[in-house]
Amino acid sequence: MRLAVVGAGAVGRSVVELAGEHGHEVVAVADSSSAIVGDGSGGPGSGGGVDAEAVVTRKAEAGIVGDDDPADALAADYDVLVEATPTTLGDAEPGFSHVRTALERDRHVVLANKGPVAERYGDLQALAADSAGDVRFEATVGGAIPAVSTVEDIEPSHVTAVRGVLNGTANFILTRMAAEGLDYDHVLSEAQDLGVAEADPSFDVDGTDAALKCVILANVLSFGGADDPADAREFTLADASVEGIRDVPGSVLRLAAEDGRTVRLIGEATGETVRVAPRLVHENGTLAVSGTQNIVQIETTHAGRLNISGRGAGGPETASAILGDVGRLG
Repeated sequence: MRLAVVGAGAVGRSVVELAGEHGHEVVAVADSSSAIVGDGSGGPGSGGGVDAEAVVTRKAEAGIVGDDDPADALAADYDVLVEATPTTLGDAEPGFSHVRTALERDRHVVLANKGPVAERYGDLQALAADSAGDVRFEATVGGAIPAVSTVEDIEPSHVTAVRGVLNGTANFILTRMAAEGLDYDHVLSEAQDLGVAEADPSFDVDGTDAALKCVILANVLSFGGADDPADAREFTLADASVEGIRDVPGSVLRLAAEDGRTVRLIGEATGETVRVAPRLVHENGTLAVSGTQNIVQIETTHAGRLNISGRGAGGPETASAILGDVGRLG
């Protein structure tokens, strides 16, 4: 497959670096201000792609990927658009417009950007229905964890709920608070020093990131379980009940430990509700993953409870989910 990668952060760069190992060729790369476009001829290895190492090096050294305009990447001759720009809320722009451009050209789209899937799922499905291209978005939920594809394989109508620990930053903070008996502010500072938390950690610690992932799962369950998409309920972030971890005191974790329990930020999605909040779990239970690990639990009508854990973020990890989706389109 010939890939156009829009977004040159850690995820986009990892896709560029790893695509060749999966038998694909990157023919265009764009960041917010520049692009580089190959001639797009032939298939993988034909010489029509861009030089992955040169793109990554130039981005690191000069802050741009090439001398072309970003719009040139969207107009390139590719099979799959990889949309890896930062997540935006509300209208989900510019990511949604990137997706629309590709689908209107009958190209496939693979998303790492949560915005279009969490905030405009119905619009996304309508565009896909009118296109010869398909839309995949495994990478929007749980990094390398195959949450979406597992739900699809089981069939959404046979899944009653999906829950789990879906944000590594929040989980790292809660794990350290419990292990060291420290308060939130102290551990947050430590997480920022280690690069686990952003300078502005709101998206993670307030539960927004986990909520977006659960909204996406709720949409998969709702639309996938409906006989007619017109009958499905569409979820956005506004439909989610969200509580973060800022107000979890260290004393609660210490008391919980005395009872063999701990606290984790748990998100849960069904075809009717989305909830994210700190919850007490057994300290040796399945949901008590530590550090930056994530876990997804899938409740099914016939196969019981399935648990999938792994790295929920990171460039190579998320790129592996993207390239897995590309393989499903092949």
